[in-house]
Amino acid sequence: MESEDGGAGGGGGLETAEKIILRWDSTVSEEAREKMIFSGDRQEVDRYLQAVDEIQRSLHSTSLSSPSSGDRNPTLQIAMARLEDEFRSILLSHSSAVDSDSLLVDTPRSNSGSSHLDHFSAAAGEAEPESDAGDAGDVDAGSFTDGSSHGGGRGGSSSSRRSIKSATSIREIDLIPADAIADLRSIAERMIAAGFLRECIQVYGSVRKSAIDASFKNLGIEKLSIGDIQRLEWEVLENKIRRWIKAAKVCIRTLFASEKRLSEEIFEGLGSGSGSDDACFLETVKGPAIQLFNFAEAISISRRSPEKLFKILDLHDALADLFPDIEIVFDSKQAESIRVQAAEILSRLAEAARGILSEFENAVLREPSKVPVPGGTIHPLTRYVMNYISLISDYKQTLNELIVSKPSSSGARYSGDQSVPEFDFGELEEERTPLALHLIWIIVILESNLEGKSHHYKDTALAHLFMMNNVHYIVHKIKGSPELREMIGDEYLRKLTGKFRLAATNYQRAAWVKVLHCLRDEGLHVSGSFSSGVSKSVLRERFKSFNAMFEEVHRTQSAWLVPDTQLREELRISISEKLLPAYRSFLGRFRSHIESGRHPEQYIKYSWEDLDAAVMDLFEGNPAAQQLRRKSGLYFARAFFISKIVGDRVRKEYSGTALLELGKQFTT
Repeated sequence: MESEDGGAGGGGGLETAEKIILRWDSTVSEEAREKMIFSGDRQEVDRYLQAVDEIQRSLHSTSLSSPSSGDRNPTLQIAMARLEDEFRSILLSHSSAVDSDSLLVDTPRSNSGSSHLDHFSAAAGEAEPESDAGDAGDVDAGSFTDGSSHGGGRGGSSSSRRSIKSATSIREIDLIPADAIADLRSIAERMIAAGFLRECIQVYGSVRKSAIDASFKNLGIEKLSIGDIQRLEWEVLENKIRRWIKAAKVCIRTLFASEKRLSEEIFEGLGSGSGSDDACFLETVKGPAIQLFNFAEAISISRRSPEKLFKILDLHDALADLFPDIEIVFDSKQAESIRVQAAEILSRLAEAARGILSEFENAVLREPSKVPVPGGTIHPLTRYVMNYISLISDYKQTLNELIVSKPSSSGARYSGDQSVPEFDFGELEEERTPLALHLIWIIVILESNLEGKSHHYKDTALAHLFMMNNVHYIVHKIKGSPELREMIGDEYLRKLTGKFRLAATNYQRAAWVKVLHCLRDEGLHVSGSFSSGVSKSVLRERFKSFNAMFEEVHRTQSAWLVPDTQLREELRISISEKLLPAYRSFLGRFRSHIESGRHPEQYIKYSWEDLDAAVMDLFEGNPAAQQLRRKSGLYFARAFFISKIVGDRVRKEYSGTALLELGKQFTT
């Protein structure tokens, strides 16, 4: 064999080369069919490759006079067929699916230099390290290429690409061992030189695409058409979106990036026209990339509804975060369609988010329920809307970029619609982003809707309590979210606080004016004398009216509900501060007139302590009518001592005409 190799330059060398080629012709040799050259002795590998080179050299001179002679050379055809089989065999032996656990390991790329971005970083979390990433691009590219070069012909362009990638979250892995890559490159070099580029690309793309499909399966990426995706229930899609976001980061930053590096290591610089590495890369990943992006595209064009907003924003953020890496991985002209598809999906997701927000505003305005919520408690719409806009505030970084126009308010969008509230955004002194104005507008139309719902209560006091509860909940949710409070602003928050306090005042007026009216002096005196001439019959009726009204208020309002503990206590205290002094004063002035008559316990049924305890029963949401607790047996025995203690406090707190005017506070 040495003598044959030594004569490679002459006719004897060509003859020897042809013998080597024919010996490995699988169409005529059983041994050739059973064995693979590159799986055996390395010397035999070298001899075969040298034989191919010898045939190609010998054909080179003849091809100048007869360009098609290579196509007619049977030995070269046999050699190319054999190399194609060897190429496929090597690929198949190293093309098992990448284990999903290794793909999903959340570690930074080993060649990322000073950049500490990892391939799972979220868009918000990468805002600060961007400056570091920019500096990383200035680091000497040589520090990122140690031990990563396979084959020749890559030069400075490869180093430049790697220095750029150091500023991204790309984390490449070795898909095929270095020695196998060297064999593949040596085969590809000879096949391309012989004009078999297309065959080489087809074999490479077919095998590597199967490996990607297997990796997709490991990552949970299903083969679903856009129609299939749009027919799925939203609850199912939510889970798939979460998995897709995680898988997409791995696919772009690790799987596709590693496939790109592999194709470069095997094909870069081969062929007269070059670009074979891009062609092989796209042959491998274009189908899987389209499959991957079709999912996001299906979501972007699906029917819009409020519950989809946050998952659409998650998709948008993930794709926006990935887009710089997409531009790096798919940077060639041939891959332009993939970059364009990703950009269009990103744009459609942004438009979908804007559309959903607009439709949400309209849905809040038009929410049609007319059945009053029991007890005047917080309406489900209020909870839903406030929780919704609290979540919106969590996405303010993204939405501030997407929402660039102010809400139309009562302009052209709602032209002629009398149900739309008027609101002048110019009245807001503080500067607000368009998104913040949209959130304020949502609260405005929520208030308007709630005001309409309050009219379905037959009891005016309950209608005011309903508005107090709901506006207070709005204020509570704003204060509980620093992001939302910052967006809404203290100025508008003060307006809302004033509204629920006004509703509380209106409730007290509607519910207690008639009760306190029973404790007035007017109509009790039959003569001009203030100290005598009190009509006992009128006084008895006044006490009976007070007892009946208070009992009815207690019965009904014990079933009403103020869910916020602090607000409930403040409202009770406010009622007690007006009711108890007025009752104590009235009782102190006229008790003797009742006690001097028959059956005084029928008229003076309650002590001020009874009333105080009864007020504490209010707003608990107890549907059963509560019995008013009464200290009946002890009342008269303790009346003197209680009146003495309370009277002193009343005289200190309320003197002169202030005491007489107490019952009129709600009517002014």
